[in-house]
This record gives sequence, C-alpha cells and structure tokens, in this order.
Amino acid sequence: MFSSIFNYDNPVWRFIGKFFDLMILNILWVVCSIPIFTVGASTTAVYYVALKLVRDEDGATVRSFFKSFKENFRQAAVIWLILLAAGGVIGFDLHFFINIYTTASYFRTFMIAIFGAAAIICAAVTLYVFPLQARFYNPVKKTLFNAFFMSVRHLLQTIGIIVIDVGIIGFVMMVPVFFPLLVLFGFPLLAFINSYIFTGIFARYMPKEEVRNDEELRPLFTDDE
Repeated sequence: MFSSIFNYDNPVWRFIGKFFDLMILNILWVVCSIPIFTVGASTTAVYYVALKLVRDEDGATVRSFFKSFKENFRQAAVIWLILLAAGGVIGFDLHFFINIYTTASYFRTFMIAIFGAAAIICAAVTLYVFPLQARFYNPVKKTLFNAFFMSVRHLLQTIGIIVIDVGIIGFVMMVPVFFPLLVLFGFPLLAFINSYIFTGIFARYMPKEEVRNDEELRPLFTDDE
C-alpha cells in the first residue's frame, strides 16, 4: 500500500510534480524574457515543455526548456518582433481614433472597426503562434499563416482558451488570497491549461510517420511553397 502511495508513477504524485515543473518554468520564463526580444523564444520553450507535460512525456524540465529555447531562438524572436511591431501600430491607431480624433463621422467609426478587427486577428495569431512554433517546423511566414488559419478554423476552441485565460486572471485579481498562485505559476499555468486544448487541435495535423531521430515527435505541416 505504502509503496503504491509513494511511487512516483502514482497519478497524485505525477499531478503534484507537474505543478513543481510549472513553478520552475515560471522562473525560467521570467528570467529569460527580461531582454524583451527573447519573449518569443522563452514563450515557445514554455509551450514546448507544457505540451510534453500534457502528453505525460518524461523529460527534464530545465533541459527541455533550454533545448527549445536554443532551437527556436532565432525564428521565435523574429515572430515576436513582428507581432510586437504589428501590435504597437494597431494599438497606436486605435488610441488615435478613439481618444484623439474625436470628431464624430463615418470615417472614424470605420477606422475603429478596421483596427479593432486587426487587433482581434493579431491577438488570435499570438495565441496560437508560439505553441505552433514549439510543435511544428515551418518558416516564419507559414507559421504565422497557420496560426491565423487554426484560430479561425477552430474558433470555438479559440474562444474557449480566451475565456479560460481571462477568467483565471480576472478571478485571481478579484480574489487577492489567490494572487500568490499567479506569482508562483504565472504564465506557464495558463500555457499548461491551454495545452490540453492545443494538443487536441494539433493531433488533427500530425503526420503519424514523422518521428525525429531522438524519437521525439515534432511533426511538419505540408509546405508546398
């Protein structure tokens, strides 16, 4: 009885172990995101580990994080800077037409609608692009397109992820007693929860025969370009 209780393969201990992994991931994500331009690489690395945790794949958390961080650094950094620039432009334009250009007109309403839609698209792409970068090999252009394509095709799941993430953050902010959880687990907790949904989505695009030499599955979307 005691041997089964203290066996690491016991579901309870594996569940607890995942929360310790998330605490470690939170520290790594914060530290590795400090230079700002590395946010993309560190976020990709978090999703790389989170997706492995959801699939119950064994692997050292720290080693897996830095493995992904190194492999995806250049491309993830480019994607992050593109999204950061796009978000900055869209945010400035929205601010301009909402708070500065206050003359009531159809043009102002039209521009607010245009940039509001652009903001939604940018947010949806950002939601998917780093999990995709962590799981699939593709050029930057293809990865961004696939992120947009998936966010639209799996619209219900996209809405579900947004509702869950906003709900968790809102709940923690409204109930101060739970705020330490946000400090301890931070973004990796959201990535871990999101990964349950992403795993189901990505399974539809996985070429079953694609296995790397190290027996770690990293599938490849068909790229006809």
